[in-house]
Amino acid sequence: MNAAQTQMQASAHNVANLNTEGFSRQEVKLTQQAEGGVSASLSTATWPGPALETDVVAQLQAKNAYLANLAVFKTQDKMAGALLNLDA
Repeated sequence: MNAAQTQMQASAHNVANLNTEGFSRQEVKLTQQAEGGVSASLSTATWPGPALETDVVAQLQAKNAYLANLAVFKTQDKMAGALLNLDA
């Protein structure tokens, strides 16, 4: 969820500064962690200028990743509740 939030913040930052002269876009690199999950790191884009379509797609990807992780947490809570339900 933190990686999705970082991706959303970077793309929103890029869109907000779309018309700022001399602005360099931020890019997020996701790296798989050995213990599971991913880490996110920010870097400056390798090419100058705006890329609105790239940033809009990044926002949609971040939103969907966040929602998918949220669904996992909700399911985990339901399963834990079912396992601890002694009345059944």
